[in-house]
Amino acid sequence: MSPAGLHRMAYKEWGTHDNPDVLVCVHGLTRVSDDFDALAAALGQRYRVICPDVVGRGRSDHLRDPRHYQILQYVADMVTLIARLDVESVHWLGTSMGGLIGMVLAAQPTGLIRSLILNDIGPVLDATAMARIGEYIGQDRQFASFEQARDYVRQISHSFGAHDDVQWNKLAADVLKQGADGNWRFSYDLGLAIPYKAMTPDDAQLAQQQLWAAYDAIRCPTLLLRGALSDMVSRETAQEMTQRGPQAQCIELPNVGHAPTFLSAERIALVKNFLPD
Repeated sequence: MSPAGLHRMAYKEWGTHDNPDVLVCVHGLTRVSDDFDALAAALGQRYRVICPDVVGRGRSDHLRDPRHYQILQYVADMVTLIARLDVESVHWLGTSMGGLIGMVLAAQPTGLIRSLILNDIGPVLDATAMARIGEYIGQDRQFASFEQARDYVRQISHSFGAHDDVQWNKLAADVLKQGADGNWRFSYDLGLAIPYKAMTPDDAQLAQQQLWAAYDAIRCPTLLLRGALSDMVSRETAQEMTQRGPQAQCIELPNVGHAPTFLSAERIALVKNFLPD
């Protein structure tokens, strides 16, 4: 439910349906649940892995009123999802936006989040960066072929680090759709940009204060994965995150910026080694 009415949220499920050990994996701003296919396949023997498409992305509905594309709306949607899973608590892996959602959930005193992995995200927001993101994601880019669209995704996602051609094809195909006119477009709702464009420096400062307060309230084991070249989480912020709140363990990943993917056995092993057996 949002203030504008009901919407549907799609999710992918891996592993045994009655397994009480649940890992929820949530993607970044314009990405989708498919980002975690390789990780979910690798961990599905041990965990019930749930990968949702946050509303406005992938297979989920678009909101009738795009002003509600906000973290608190996403948090409410995830509470509904966890209730549907019929479990008391979950482990959480969140990339960028997915990490912010997990941070707010983990701050609740109910013990809903048993362990938290933050993939290149912390409780720091920059108003200029938010406005830039809003301008970028609001553009209705169209491509005459999948190859052109894939090359564009590869260009704008170079901070993901090195990937082979097969991996880039998947990273692009997961977020693109072909329209009736034959052109390729991004599958997310362009209305995602509206809250970002409306954010003022005062809004960003208040949101950052609220996120630090949430982070300081977290009590579950927390792991921060930081891309060594990240422009989203500075080394100073990462250091501060290891010293306050849950005192996160921090692992810096070389030759990658914002945000690391989970397509390699090495990255998947980092998640597997942090989660309880």
